[in-house]
Amino acid sequence: MQRTDPPLRTVARAFDVIELLWESNGATLAEVTRRLDLPKSTVHDYLRTLEMVGYVTRIDDIYQVSYRFLTTGGRLRNRSRFFQTARPVVHRLADETGEVASIGIEEDGECVILHAMRGEQSLELGIYPGLRIPMHAHATGKVLLAHLPEAYAEEAIFSGGLEAVTDHTITDVDRMKRELETIRERGYAADWDEQILGMGTVSVPIVIDDELIGSISVSGPTGRIEDDDYREELLKRVREAANTIVVGYQYGH
Repeated sequence: MQRTDPPLRTVARAFDVIELLWESNGATLAEVTRRLDLPKSTVHDYLRTLEMVGYVTRIDDIYQVSYRFLTTGGRLRNRSRFFQTARPVVHRLADETGEVASIGIEEDGECVILHAMRGEQSLELGIYPGLRIPMHAHATGKVLLAHLPEAYAEEAIFSGGLEAVTDHTITDVDRMKRELETIRERGYAADWDEQILGMGTVSVPIVIDDELIGSISVSGPTGRIEDDDYREELLKRVREAANTIVVGYQYGH
């Protein structure tokens, strides 16, 4: 989604500092000053303020993002009825398939992984809670995109173009729209190598009373997901899991 200039630049700059610390896995005052091209005294004020409110910690001369973000994110996730309903289903799906099972939601034009669990035969595919994925570059996002209002998708996704994440990512808008129509017709999305080379995914939407709640997916090595029989078996289990979530969401307490 396209952004406009923030009304409060000081707040945005504080998050620039946080993003830099996260990407660098910690940095000194001098490093932050150099990379943000700001006066040293200004950067020091930002770092000290963030440290005082608990979102940055300092060990010797290294400033790091604190686990308070995990606390905040965990509280937010635990308030989600979708997460509470789907969590045990995701765990069971990972156990049954041996692959990585996950649920995703749409937020601000991106797909956010709300929960993920690895099965016994799964590989480390870089799927974790909080991961933000371009909607067009992964089955989990595409199945959400296919069930969002077309006007919203046009403004939030297509207007800015489709960036290539790998050589297999669909970047042509017309081709993507045809892909989304196919997803709506067959009721699921699949991809391989579009977001991570060597990874394939099948994903099913969670729709309750005509409202898109999220999606549930299974991811594994491309070689396994490309096999038609294996993919159909995975899809059967993912659909069963989706139905379980729908029933639990509607009638659970």
